[in-house]
Amino acid sequence: MEFQSLVGIVPWTFIAMICNLFLQMYLIKKFLFKPVNDMLAKRKAMADAEISDAAKAKEEAIAMKNEYEQNMQDAKAKANELLQNAQKTATLQSEEILREASAQATALKAKAESDIEQEKRKAVNDIKNEIGGMALEIAGKVIEREIGENDHTKLIDEFIANVGEDA
Repeated sequence: MEFQSLVGIVPWTFIAMICNLFLQMYLIKKFLFKPVNDMLAKRKAMADAEISDAAKAKEEAIAMKNEYEQNMQDAKAKANELLQNAQKTATLQSEEILREASAQATALKAKAESDIEQEKRKAVNDIKNEIGGMALEIAGKVIEREIGENDHTKLIDEFIANVGEDA
C-alpha cells in the first residue's frame, strides 16, 4: 500500500499544489513578465523611433539631394548664360575693333592720298616754277642776242638738258 500512496492523489495536497501553481503564475506574471514586457515595449518604441528618425533623415537627405541637383542645374544654367554673354560681348568688341581698325585704315588711306596729291601739286608747282625760271632765262638769253636757227636748236637742247638735270 505504500506504493499506492505514492502514486495516488491526495486531495489536500492537490489543492495546495494548484494554489501554489496559481500563486507562482501570479508572482511570475507580476514580477517577471510585466517588467520584461515593459522592457520589450520600451525597446520596440525605441526601435520604432529610430526607424522613423531614419525615415525622416532619409527624406531630408533626398530633399537635400534634390535641392543640390536643382542648385547644380541653376549653376550650370547661369554658367552657360555667362559664357554666352561673354561670347556675345567678345564678338561685339571684336566687331567694334574691326570697325575702328577699318575706319583708321580708311582715314590713313585718305590722309596718304591727300598727302600724295599735295606732294604731287607741290612737285608740279615746283616744276612750273623751274620751267618758268628757265623760260625767263631762255627769254633773257634770246633778248640778249638774236637767235638763229642753230642758236634756237641749241637753246632748246640746253633747256631740255637743264630740265633733265633738275628733275
